[in-house]
Amino acid sequence: MRVIMTTKIDLASMNIRDKLIGNFGFTETDKSFDGNPVYSNGDTLILTTNDEMIYYDGLDRAIEEQLGIRPEIIAFASRHSSKQRLPALTVHVTGNWGNAMYGGRDESLAIAQPSAMKLALMKMNELNDLGWTVCYEATHHGPSELEVPSFFIEIGSSEEEWVIDRAGEIIAETTVYVLENYRKAKFPVAIGIGGGHYAPKQTKRALETEVAFSHIAAKYAHPLGKELVLKAIERTAEKVEAIYVDWKGSKGETRQMARALAKELGLEFIRD
Repeated sequence: MRVIMTTKIDLASMNIRDKLIGNFGFTETDKSFDGNPVYSNGDTLILTTNDEMIYYDGLDRAIEEQLGIRPEIIAFASRHSSKQRLPALTVHVTGNWGNAMYGGRDESLAIAQPSAMKLALMKMNELNDLGWTVCYEATHHGPSELEVPSFFIEIGSSEEEWVIDRAGEIIAETTVYVLENYRKAKFPVAIGIGGGHYAPKQTKRALETEVAFSHIAAKYAHPLGKELVLKAIERTAEKVEAIYVDWKGSKGETRQMARALAKELGLEFIRD
């Protein structure tokens, strides 16, 4: 069973939920989750909670306890916030490279599903008639304590954008498309290291080549220890074949560690 997770306290999340229900055949069931109606369409459920989703560690267990099902994958439909108020459509996996400031635990990573995120990136880019930025984000914020693959797919970056109907339609259509197709997708997978929070080089490479990214560690998370990169590889649902480094966008000790680790593990080393 595939799950789309929403929250009542997030305008973008409710915008996306409304478009899913209105445009994609989801109907209300007799079940509830966290006191809210559950909607279904085939093997996909829409669940709604009452609080911030970034703090919902153990969500997969809560779904199993309340509904008696173990989700195959969770797509968090969410807002994205930034001081720059950049109109954007974004996708990323969650976790913390260092101290947990916004949910999850310190140095803990959720399970990435790179093919799902790449499909989301490509579909949002295809549908984007708003002229907004479409990008990956680096791994950041919670929840990190999930034992099934997940990703956040977001409308950014201010209250003005969160309620725009077309943005909700794009994310809704993208999410349905991804959940229907990610199991059939086969891409070479890389861990991403370096660059800014919005991962411009990783985004460009994913849109222009076959590479799909798992966890991405932006430069602000460096220096990055070998153990955390190994954890990122372990916490990827697909086989990791490469370590990608934005060379100028990485600190020296981190990029050298990445090069040595790729050699040690027999992975391709991609320097950009």
